[in-house]
Amino acid sequence: MAEDEEIRKHLVLVKPISLEDDNDPEHTASNVIRRILSLFKNVRPGSDLTNFQLPPQLNLPRSQLQCYGEMVYSFGGQDLLGECSRRELPIERLKSVVTWNLSTFRPVVFGTSPYNPVVGETHHVSNGYINVLVEQISHHPPVTALHATHEKENIDVTWIQYYTPKFRGAYVDVEVKGKRVMKLLNRIEAYEMDQPRLIMRFLPVPGAHWAGKIKIKCSETNLEAEFHLLSDSIIERFRGNNNNRSVKGKISESSSGDKLYDIFGHWDRTVMAKNVKTGELEVIYNAKENISELKPPTVKKPQEVMETESTMVWSELSEGILKKDWERAREVKRAVEEKQRESLKQREASGESWVPKHFSVVKNGKDWDCSPLQPTVPRAPLVITEPQGES
Repeated sequence: MAEDEEIRKHLVLVKPISLEDDNDPEHTASNVIRRILSLFKNVRPGSDLTNFQLPPQLNLPRSQLQCYGEMVYSFGGQDLLGECSRRELPIERLKSVVTWNLSTFRPVVFGTSPYNPVVGETHHVSNGYINVLVEQISHHPPVTALHATHEKENIDVTWIQYYTPKFRGAYVDVEVKGKRVMKLLNRIEAYEMDQPRLIMRFLPVPGAHWAGKIKIKCSETNLEAEFHLLSDSIIERFRGNNNNRSVKGKISESSSGDKLYDIFGHWDRTVMAKNVKTGELEVIYNAKENISELKPPTVKKPQEVMETESTMVWSELSEGILKKDWERAREVKRAVEEKQRESLKQREASGESWVPKHFSVVKNGKDWDCSPLQPTVPRAPLVITEPQGES
């Protein structure tokens, strides 16, 4: 018991990013824009920011791995992932996949950033029947792999994600690469999904938002969805019209191109689907029900927490940030980064290359792909809620 309590003390579990973070006065754009611009005063436009290091004052008390995992395991309402397989009609399943995809978007806390994960870092959390495992499979460039499985509905989700941030003077353009695949194994269907871009704008009005086109396609059902995350024009932002979370798109048959539904709304409010034949409207997503008042995981089985767990790797840094002990935070951050550099030197000296523990990785030029080594993700020691009927 004493050892379990010691492990719990070393785990800093913070509330997931949710809609409430938009109104947090700690991160208002006016408070952070001057600090950000001071960081970039010697950075030339077009520079690659992949290796750019932020001071602790601009870090969120969580790793980027946790942010990726939260997109899948953290939700406040209905189990949207399980719903994708429960629907009987193919068109209803595709609409459910669109709904689940929308639920993975979270507000971006402008002016702050999660920690850049160290290679080999992991994050393993369960929520109900959903088990999620994330691993950092490369540090330079930063590449993350995610595997999630739904025990009850036999759903398998794999992501590989890597990005290239570019400084464009008035904004930073983050191109997110990789692919997302959801397999409904009971239905023998696979849904492939694109990933959006992240735009962090400094001028004329500071802010951060998701943008770009997302396509979801299922070859087995001959159905696809395509929607755009729309960005405001500079003129509209000057006028104070905030519409940079709007969604507009369609669902159609892949072979004929015939449109079946129009999709429109805002991913931070509600998104509607309109049947083009009948004119019937339905709300397919309600952000307030799903990404509000989110709860952090709790430590269910301390002895099973891996040493590579994000909350273990960064616990002291997170404590320093939460206590605003910036000197301590800087020391801890340097220590973690120095440990990673030393491990890299040792591998290079011995001619070894890093081998991920949970994923098989394929690299083709600048492109990455991966597949999980295990068919399902086991129940995690960090838990949000137990499956119904269990304790």
